[in-house]
Amino acid sequence: MLPVIALVGRPNVGKSTLFNYLTRTREALVADFPGLTRDRQYGRIKHGNRPCLVVDTGGIADDAQGIESIAREQVQIALEEADVIVFMVDAREGLSASDRAIAAMVRKLAKPVILVTNKVDGIDASIAAFDFYALSLGEPVLVAASHGRGVPELLERVNALLPPEIPIVEHDSKKDIAIAVVGRPNVGKSTLINRLLGEDRVIVYDEPGTTRDSIYIPFERNGKTYTLIDTAGMRRRAKVSEVIEKFSVIKSLQAIEKANVVIYLVDANEGITDQDAHLLGLVLEAGRALIIGLNKWDGLTQSQKDTVKRHIEIKLAFLEFAEKHPISALHGSGVGKLFEVVHTLYESAMVDMSTPVLTRILKEATTEHQPPMVHMRRIKLKYAHQGGRNPPVVIVHGTQTDALPQSYKRYLTNYFRTKLHLSGTPIRVEFKSTANPFDGQKEKMTDWETKRKVIIARRIKNKE
Repeated sequence: MLPVIALVGRPNVGKSTLFNYLTRTREALVADFPGLTRDRQYGRIKHGNRPCLVVDTGGIADDAQGIESIAREQVQIALEEADVIVFMVDAREGLSASDRAIAAMVRKLAKPVILVTNKVDGIDASIAAFDFYALSLGEPVLVAASHGRGVPELLERVNALLPPEIPIVEHDSKKDIAIAVVGRPNVGKSTLINRLLGEDRVIVYDEPGTTRDSIYIPFERNGKTYTLIDTAGMRRRAKVSEVIEKFSVIKSLQAIEKANVVIYLVDANEGITDQDAHLLGLVLEAGRALIIGLNKWDGLTQSQKDTVKRHIEIKLAFLEFAEKHPISALHGSGVGKLFEVVHTLYESAMVDMSTPVLTRILKEATTEHQPPMVHMRRIKLKYAHQGGRNPPVVIVHGTQTDALPQSYKRYLTNYFRTKLHLSGTPIRVEFKSTANPFDGQKEKMTDWETKRKVIIARRIKNKE
């Protein structure tokens, strides 16, 4: 197991900023807003030759109630699994009662603790850190996480406190199947994540907007590795007013881009809304394999189920390729089969297509239904080859392909999907016209042709 470093402290002391700097990513949402982080966010760092896991946690507040009290439980889990605790305080605000309470809490854990005084840029760091000696946690490390000042010294202190190294097999996250769970607020995304993992990994609360950041969770099941991505609920742009929510939506869109398979969760009690159709259009633009999870399906009557199915046929006609899967994230019905569907979709999205096979399918399609004629000439489609994966891309070469009507392009797209037995993934067919090497060049006449042209011109003039 990799050693774990937990970043803890009260809200808005810079834990997420330090997390992003250590992991060289922007995965943790950062803003001048207290209480932004709620779930645990894991990242990998490597100091020297020693890889570690660093955990970003929510701020610990004295008056935590409701969802904040649940977020505090997530911090407690991170502290229990940590090998080294990095306790962060704010040099600009000075020592507070919350800092004293957190210091007392981490001392009881009997684990190595490093006190970090953040935001020392632009002030007298030695004076600012003086009050924090009262916490009895040793000499504080002075850092400015936003600029990286003092971070090398912090890593040296952390390295000295890590447990003895145990040889491990390096894990290649690029081989994981990335599954993003997206949808509108409060449709059960975090509940589904916890059900898939078999533990309360992310916060579930009966309040829209509980998840603010995109949480990446690597795990293993039956010898296969996955990365689950819990995302914030997305709404139409016109309804997004808070700055924090705007950043959350951006994080969700980035998660869709990184995913191999997207599970779009719908509240079956509410049916398919116009907002769902709009957000599913964003998933289609990204070209990701898609499962439409109909959550809370077990609570519907047969009449309600038939109504939902009709709405899907009408409102989501542009997603005929997507897999529709009824589930109950709360009770677990239908959830176990999701992994089988995910694997089928992943194989379709990452399929290898040989040029001879694609060209043969193209010939069959044009034989059954010939391309139209343009300027008295038949459009010719000569051969096809693969242009990409996730989603599969087929590039067709021919003449006058710019003049192909959209209807014929849709015909070829559906023909390729059917013949390649692709399930749950869109396929993109792109067209390229063969360049004419003589296009734009003026034909040069021979000397005899030039003389003949002059003679003909004289004869025409004489007749006039």
